[in-house]
This record gives sequence, C-alpha cells and structure tokens, in this order.
Amino acid sequence: MKLKILVDNQAMPGFKQEWGFSCLIEAKENVLFDTGTSPDVLMFNAEKFGVKPEQIDKVVLSHDHFDHTGGLEWILQNPKVKVFALDSFSDKTKQRIKEEAELVEVNKPVEISNGIFSTGKLSNSIDEQSLALKTEKEIVVLTGCSHSGLEKILEKAGEHGKIHAVIGGFHGFKKFDVLKGINLIAATHCTEHKKEIQRLFPKAFAECAAGKEFEF
Repeated sequence: MKLKILVDNQAMPGFKQEWGFSCLIEAKENVLFDTGTSPDVLMFNAEKFGVKPEQIDKVVLSHDHFDHTGGLEWILQNPKVKVFALDSFSDKTKQRIKEEAELVEVNKPVEISNGIFSTGKLSNSIDEQSLALKTEKEIVVLTGCSHSGLEKILEKAGEHGKIHAVIGGFHGFKKFDVLKGINLIAATHCTEHKKEIQRLFPKAFAECAAGKEFEF
C-alpha cells in the first residue's frame, strides 16, 4: 500500500503548497482522502504523480470544511467515482456531490475498500471521520484535522489492530502520551504542536509535505 500526499501546507520541490490536505491511498482500489482547498493545486500535484481523476475509484471526505472539500471539482470529473461523506455534511455539499457522482452517507464505521475502514462519525465541536488502513506493517491511521480528538481516533482505529503509523492533521492535540509506541508519526496541515511532537518522538517523527510518499 502506498500513500501519496497530494495537498499540504508545505510542499516538496516541484509541488505546490496550499492550506489544506489530501492524500491518495494506492491499494487494490485507489482511494482519495480529502481534496484540499482548490481543484487547481490538487490537479497540479496529482499530475506530478501521474494521477488522473479516472484512476481514482473512491473518495472519502473527513469533514465538511473548504480546505478538505475544495478540490472536489477535479475528482468529480470522474462520473464513476463513489464519494463517502458524513451524513451530517451540509445539504449544499451533498447536493454538489450527487449532481456528478454517487454519494454514500456515513454515520457508523464502514469498510470503504478492502482493508480501508472509516472510523465512522466521531464528534466533538465538529463531526469528522478518519481512516484505519490494514497494511503489512499493521494499522496506519489517516486523519484530516482530528477535530474529534486524536486520542479518540486512535482508540477507534485501534479496534482493527496495533497502530503502526498515524499521518495527517492533529489540530490542537496535546495528549502526547497516546503516541507512545507508534513507529511513524507524520503530523501535517493544521497540527499546532508539531515541534513538541517532534521533540518528544524524534525517531518516529517524519516530515510531511505535498509530494511525499509513504509505503507500507
């Protein structure tokens, strides 16, 4: 399984950066997790990886914020794509998806694709879903912004097995102890305490940016 970071606040040379997040999961099916802020940046970075909309089978949207749904127009060029969004998304966002593709509304945990599981709707100030990926190196957790609390996400994802890695935005997460024992920590996008996480877990911490690729 490969994970390709398509959108992030930072970018590798040759890629574009913007405030937002998107990650492509290449497995038995290609699953796009979030779409960044703009279709232009998502398209540019995807094309740098040689990825086109018609190569993507499914899309998972973590939560209904513009920096995770703003690039939808690019992927919705593929009319065969299936989009998994929370049932609490706005009617406007859901209608936007239904006009071009199949919408699957998520509430409870569900298997998105073989070995790719949604945590289901986890709520705090904002409803959000994350992903638990079954890999040869145990479970990889993929988050959008972790508004629901990273500790809650890790607990839910841990129902699928031991957590090997966590990648994505952690927002204002401070309960650092729950990261102990995780082999790879790639804090991206909206993570407020990235330097502190890097200081506490120097061996596990991995720099992340648009253009970065992980293989598990």
